[in-house]
Amino acid sequence: MEQGFWRRILVFVTALWVGVSVWVTHPPSAYAYENPDVLPDVVTPVVDLAKTFTDIQESKLVQELNDFENKTGWKLRVLTQYDRTPGRAVINFWGLDDKSILLVADARGGNILSFSVGDAVYNLLPRTFWIELQTRFGNLYYVREHGEDQAVLETINTLETCLLKGGCKVVPGLPDEQWILTLITSLIGGVVCGFAAQPRREGQAIAWQWALIFSPLWGILFIAFGIGPVVSRTSEWLPLVRNIVAFAIGALVAYLSPIFMRPSSNPES
Repeated sequence: MEQGFWRRILVFVTALWVGVSVWVTHPPSAYAYENPDVLPDVVTPVVDLAKTFTDIQESKLVQELNDFENKTGWKLRVLTQYDRTPGRAVINFWGLDDKSILLVADARGGNILSFSVGDAVYNLLPRTFWIELQTRFGNLYYVREHGEDQAVLETINTLETCLLKGGCKVVPGLPDEQWILTLITSLIGGVVCGFAAQPRREGQAIAWQWALIFSPLWGILFIAFGIGPVVSRTSEWLPLVRNIVAFAIGALVAYLSPIFMRPSSNPES
């Protein structure tokens, strides 16, 4: 059980690193050539070439995307592919423009998700949002755990939620793997703070000067990496309280460590 949990942590970190690397070195492209023969004769917001969805799922998703476009003006399109791809033909097929988002699901790569995003969308959903979105729902572990269909459906649901609320800087929700990382950084931040606050001279209770000197380090670990990702992704108070408690425990243990390490006196000597 514990081994599987740490494996999830490793997969999450690796997927995040790969996603950032791919985005920086070669932004994901949804199409490269033109092959309109594989497209249906009737225009539909979902082209499921890989047969990812059941008939009921596809019908429901088509209705949802049409209703969303009529309500908001944002054009969400879904293409699943495996051995066949329409390439650039989807541009004319769907009339993709600045207010369009094309989600491509292709299981042949390390991450099944890629996006083609209109310029107007970046005003509401920055590039870092797409990296996190791809990493969270498109990684192989998530797909193996929940299925390709749920990976696509959860991604669409997240996009609709963010567009309806006027944009998102980060992907809403806090997966367990990501929360564990914030908990660890909070604990490490507390340890750094506790060691820095250890008294350096006789009669001194807390070395405030040293704690302040090291505040950029433990502050980044605790606030930027421990608290920030939690409050920006969820309104739940429990993960926040746990991170604060982890920081306090780490600081207290580090502060009191000289007492634990002090050799005990032998009354017979």
